[in-house]
Amino acid sequence: MIPQSSPSGHSSALDRFLSGINESVFQIKLGVANIELVNYLNQLLIRFVRVDTMKDFASGAGTPAAQIYELLTKVETCRAQDRRGLYQAIGDYTLFWSGMYPESLLKSRGAYSTNGLVEYSEHGKRCYAIASKMDPINPQPSKNLLSCLSQQYNLCAFGLREVRREWETLSKDQASGLIA
Repeated sequence: MIPQSSPSGHSSALDRFLSGINESVFQIKLGVANIELVNYLNQLLIRFVRVDTMKDFASGAGTPAAQIYELLTKVETCRAQDRRGLYQAIGDYTLFWSGMYPESLLKSRGAYSTNGLVEYSEHGKRCYAIASKMDPINPQPSKNLLSCLSQQYNLCAFGLREVRREWETLSKDQASGLIA
């Protein structure tokens, strides 16, 4: 299912490009039959590829790992009705970075260490699990989907790495102007 991300209801070429690769990787290569999960990952990719979305997280200072710790601190002081959304956002942020750019997390620890990536991913899993147990103001995404993201986090991160690998192997003519 191609996401409708623009206000007019039309998806952009970038949206269609990412959705096509994402659906191919998750449904065909990995055999993921959970359409709700695949659609959520489509939307996650499209949100995070847009630079302006990244500015919404934390202060924008420091590494992705430092920003997560800042957000985890923020969740403790925010209003109760905002916590589910913030936990979900932290899960989304960690999933995007650990899936699409794990090398940046390894470098951000000062040394190439898989323990840093594992710890970072554990924060994401935990945040999705916490969000899945909270009563939502907005029922989307569902508690079941957030629980699935927590339980299938490693598969989702692996799939996102495969999505990145796919787009990097496309010829420059096919992807020119879509992702810089």
